[in-house]
Amino acid sequence: MTSPPRFLCVLPLLLAFSASAFDLQAHRGGRGLEPENTLPAFENALALGVDTLELDVGVTADGVVVISHDPSLNPLIVRDAAGQWLAAGKGPLIHSLTLAQLQTYQLGRIQPGTPYASTFAAQQARDGIRMPTLAALFERVKALGANEVRFNIETKIDPTRPDDTVSPEAMTRALLQVVRAAEMTARVTIQSFDWRTLQLVQELAPSIPTVYLTIQTANTDNVRDGAWTAGFKLADHGNVPRLVKAAGGSVWSPNGGAVTEALVRQAQALGLKVVPWTINSPADFDRMLGWGVDGLITDYPDRLREALRQRGLALPKPLQTGS
Repeated sequence: MTSPPRFLCVLPLLLAFSASAFDLQAHRGGRGLEPENTLPAFENALALGVDTLELDVGVTADGVVVISHDPSLNPLIVRDAAGQWLAAGKGPLIHSLTLAQLQTYQLGRIQPGTPYASTFAAQQARDGIRMPTLAALFERVKALGANEVRFNIETKIDPTRPDDTVSPEAMTRALLQVVRAAEMTARVTIQSFDWRTLQLVQELAPSIPTVYLTIQTANTDNVRDGAWTAGFKLADHGNVPRLVKAAGGSVWSPNGGAVTEALVRQAQALGLKVVPWTINSPADFDRMLGWGVDGLITDYPDRLREALRQRGLALPKPLQTGS
């Protein structure tokens, strides 16, 4: 069969991003239900029905883009080859290990008796799970025929800890190479708290929408420090939506505790989409849906689907994989 011209394939996906439909995003694949950032989590999210798989990436010592929230192996969720939990503290850095070395470690469970295990008590425990590569996720999604789902990919990089990861340019180039090789450019957004990588995406792949992550709490605030915001200063722009717009963002993704209805309205008036994170309670769903946010990132895509159903909103179709 002759394939249609590439621009005809890309156009509907670009239109999908620009449409007004609500964007239900499964945070780390839906870690409230399945082990975070693993293929079982992403497959479960597809089976439930989501618009977007939200995930995080790092780069190994041999240049492979892998899916991991943490720059180092997290003792709360990582066991060694013998099945023993890693010692408390900071595990080996991902960029210090090759892919082969990384995949000797086991994922799939949360260390029992920890607060993290209590927080996600309903998470399905699994064995034999390894850290996936981004390429493997793309291949699996294609094999399942999930041709409409999108990917919101976070570059896990910290400007205050430059030795913990590869450089912003190395990470951005490696990520874009995988996205292009899989022909997923039109189905991807790239997000980060470290806006340097987003500036690089806008330069190297301007067709890919950038998602500007912000966190503003009593203890953490990435918009007040120019190190995180690629030199853009909040004082020069008055509020966070205007700061994101000035930086070239397509989407503003604030932490749920820092967003208000007024800020949602201001951001949307600037042409930004607003997709708060990480929203898990029915009360928060209801409040933010009432504000008209463009999407929500959640650990519980099943709960958010129910909230959308109760409001009579369109639901993303569950993936039908057959018997």
